[in-house]
Amino acid sequence: MSKLKLLLPVLFFFVYFESFSQRDDVGNYEYDREYFFGVNKNTNGGLIGGIVFKAGTRIDDSQFSFWGIELSNVKNPKEARYTTVLGNSYIFGKSNYLYAIRPHYGREIILFKKAPNQGVQVSALAAAGPTIGIIAPYYIEYAVSRVQTVKEQYNSEIHQSRSNILGSGGLFEGIGKSEIAIGATLKAALMFEFGVFRSSATGLEVGYMLEGYNKEIPLIPTAENNQIFQSAYFTFFYGFRK
Repeated sequence: MSKLKLLLPVLFFFVYFESFSQRDDVGNYEYDREYFFGVNKNTNGGLIGGIVFKAGTRIDDSQFSFWGIELSNVKNPKEARYTTVLGNSYIFGKSNYLYAIRPHYGREIILFKKAPNQGVQVSALAAAGPTIGIIAPYYIEYAVSRVQTVKEQYNSEIHQSRSNILGSGGLFEGIGKSEIAIGATLKAALMFEFGVFRSSATGLEVGYMLEGYNKEIPLIPTAENNQIFQSAYFTFFYGFRK
């Protein structure tokens, strides 16, 4: 009797799986194009690493080609945030931001299909493309005397007293003094797609990215800086199809 109790759930699973695999609507797609918007989190970024847009076109029942563009803020692993006596925050030693603009093109292969209105679809994808790096100065507010403060790019030879730093400048302050670095990006990932509607989908992309530039990026001049960055990332997507 005990063996029968153990066997019944197993039989039920196989019967359910067999009936599901024979459904006519499994893998039936009524769309040729898809458009996704996403928010990225990666090991080289902050709480939100960047934003992504991706557009895909069907090649056949199991393949899509896609192009996309990603905007991201790349950080040095040594960055540490401090709080001033005024309650403001800043990153000590940081001299530059790196904003990466990554247009890319790639292919997506569906590994496990799902029914249009239920289940999870799993795809593998790879993409490559050029990268435009915008190296923007990181500004701080610094007290040069008891009555005078200045906002200027952090310089380790000048701004040596941490107690004189009152906060950081605006996110895009000094963007007009930026420099450009040219590079390239490669990435590979798995895409897990959820959703109950044919016309829309929600997904999670988990992957690895390798990015290189034509010169070293001096994010923190007193620390080790790189011209090649690698990161693990995940991106939450929401999109629609037609």
